[in-house]
Amino acid sequence: MNSSDALNKRCYADCCAAAHALDLVGERWALLIVRELLLGPKRFGELRSDLPGISANVLTQRLNELESAQVLQRCKLPRPASVHVYALTDWGMELESIVLQLARWGARSWAYQRGAALGPDALILSLKAMFNQTAAGRKALAVDLTVAGRLFRVQVAKTRFNAIRLNETTMQTTAPAPAPRALPDAAAQADSATFLALAFGGLHPDDAVRAGRLRYQGSLPALQRFLSLFSLPSRYQPPPASLASPAP
Repeated sequence: MNSSDALNKRCYADCCAAAHALDLVGERWALLIVRELLLGPKRFGELRSDLPGISANVLTQRLNELESAQVLQRCKLPRPASVHVYALTDWGMELESIVLQLARWGARSWAYQRGAALGPDALILSLKAMFNQTAAGRKALAVDLTVAGRLFRVQVAKTRFNAIRLNETTMQTTAPAPAPRALPDAAAQADSATFLALAFGGLHPDDAVRAGRLRYQGSLPALQRFLSLFSLPSRYQPPPASLASPAP
């Protein structure tokens, strides 16, 4: 599929740049595929596993469309892996701020189920979306988080949150990534629901350890400081009917 085919399959026929952006990434699953690639490249099978609601045919179609739109590219890892992966282009990576802002906006919905289990990459990006820069101040921390067998290095420094997936796929690409510190201040292993409860639900690490939900190494105070850097936005509250603007 060439770029003109990708754009002509379904088009808003609107000259607004926002409408054109939706022509490129507005199809169902498109932005979720982008989300899954923000922390590093993935194989087709990894994408299929991390997006359990998508069929192989639809995933193939969306990947082809996003590749034609130059949002992502298909590349081959060097030996010994020698497998094909999908990676965002530099332009595709610019969608990160949009995905994070959508997450913050969606978290305010009264219908959003807070605390429900997330996929590994979605969890890390949820933490990034809810990162409280004011609480972070000038703290510098490096924490390794293991979720569902995936290892992530998260670095907090000067109000910035950087994360990278440290696995075979990521480490064998030439894509730029934040240089990790040699050793983390703390390392923790849990499922996504436990990490969400630790970051947003008031669960204390000691209680999670006693319940068999969390394993950690390194500095417990550093892990606690890290977990204190996140906050969910308040739910949207519509104005009272008496204050609502009258219909025209």
